[in-house]
Amino acid sequence: MPRGDGRLSHDIDPQGPGPQDACGVFGVWAPGEEVAKLTYFGLYALQHRGQEAAGIAVSDGSGVTVFKDLGLVAQVFDEPALASLRGYLAVGHTRYSTTGGSTWENAQPTLRATPSGSSTIALAHNGNLVNTAELAVRVADLGLAEPGVTSDTALVTALLAARPDLSVEAAALEVLPTLRGAFSFVFMDEDTLYAARDANGVRPLVLGRLERGWVVASETAALDIVGASVVREIEPGELIAINEHGLRSSRFAAPDPKGCLFEYVYLARPDTTIVGRNVHAARVEIGRTLAREHPAEADMVIPVPESGTPAAIGYAAESGIPYGSGLVKNAYVGRTFIQPSQTIRQLGIRLKLNPLRDNVRGKRLVVVDDTIVRGNTQRAIVRMLRESGAIEVHVRISAPPVKWPCFYGIDFATRAELLANGLDLEGIRRSIGADSLGYVSLEGLIAATEQPKSRLCAACFDGHYPIDLPPDNVIGKHVLEGLARVAAQPHGAAVGVGAGPGPGVGLVPSAGGADALQRP
Repeated sequence: MPRGDGRLSHDIDPQGPGPQDACGVFGVWAPGEEVAKLTYFGLYALQHRGQEAAGIAVSDGSGVTVFKDLGLVAQVFDEPALASLRGYLAVGHTRYSTTGGSTWENAQPTLRATPSGSSTIALAHNGNLVNTAELAVRVADLGLAEPGVTSDTALVTALLAARPDLSVEAAALEVLPTLRGAFSFVFMDEDTLYAARDANGVRPLVLGRLERGWVVASETAALDIVGASVVREIEPGELIAINEHGLRSSRFAAPDPKGCLFEYVYLARPDTTIVGRNVHAARVEIGRTLAREHPAEADMVIPVPESGTPAAIGYAAESGIPYGSGLVKNAYVGRTFIQPSQTIRQLGIRLKLNPLRDNVRGKRLVVVDDTIVRGNTQRAIVRMLRESGAIEVHVRISAPPVKWPCFYGIDFATRAELLANGLDLEGIRRSIGADSLGYVSLEGLIAATEQPKSRLCAACFDGHYPIDLPPDNVIGKHVLEGLARVAAQPHGAAVGVGAGPGPGVGLVPSAGGADALQRP
């Protein structure tokens, strides 16, 4: 049940957050270990992947218990809560919503008992499905729809639980091939831990070994935190099951890898490894490439902490320009239940970043950041640095322009809000007030990952979606809420699906950033 007053946490950045990942998932099968605490620390290591809600499900072999709430991992769980979650098998989740609103009902793991009550399934999901509307119809036809639940994850859980005549493993092998989109699932029943990854492997998922058990997690860094050794990645199209009989692997789809390129730029922790490539090393190499592609005459290279730090190190090393600190980040500003006053709100980005005036005064600066989405953050940073005495501010970005929304598990701004969708390079430079602006090329970014382009998804940069989107455009974060509104309307009413400017359903119209120069 919800704990506290149930209020949703909000990002206090008045300009709105940047790109957010769908979630972090963690699962552990380890008899004799405190699995709830292992899961807690695993989720703590994955907190950057989602800050809206957190939850843990645990089984002792006789039943599944779920504890979840809105907020950060450390806000949701305390010692008494973790002590109450006893068992040898657990799955956990930290959420940023990409399908379904930020409500307690949509927090994960989702829980569903089979109609006979013989088994209970708890499921955690990183990613986003694109045939959610189709799945919702299937669930409704089976009479399994739950009021107030509007996540694609809950639909999958319902479908897995809909076949009491099959084992959970057999049901998964039937359901998983019918899902379209990105998913890294970690789920469980009373005695078995399962993990599955979509055929394209868009979102990461790794397997680790404990002395007395197994762990699965979104990133290798979470394995490190709990003392698990990395075994391998869960393969695209693979389902694994872990219980007292050991580990079993099954294939439900032929692999066609299309790993998310944005993981290397922004989403993953720098101490994580993806397909054998350390993320920090990749980001440093991106910075080196950026220096070769977009040199600048300057006195100091500074990062926008922490997201721009590795690339700034690479830029400085390649260019020979000294690396230094020009901005200080308040590490404790992120999501909070306390809303800033209007006076504090007007300070904007200073809540998170403040300039080192003595370091930047009188200098020509290269400022390295990972992305420009709406442009608000960069605009405020350039203004702050100039007010602090910087002579020139040259902005360098370690990703190509983000022009397209992601439907596979990242909650970007809409196309209408994306600054690069409608402004050329010079227009964006003028919008943020920089003396010069340079983005790393898509080819340079891909080369830094040491992965072939054919194995990567770069849809947010080039608009080429490797997983087909619904032909009727019934898609989006609030697709299920939109369908519910449609169902509630009198026959013939035009509401929701693909219509209107609301938050709802349908691909966002192709609008640009042409008014960016007039934005405050």
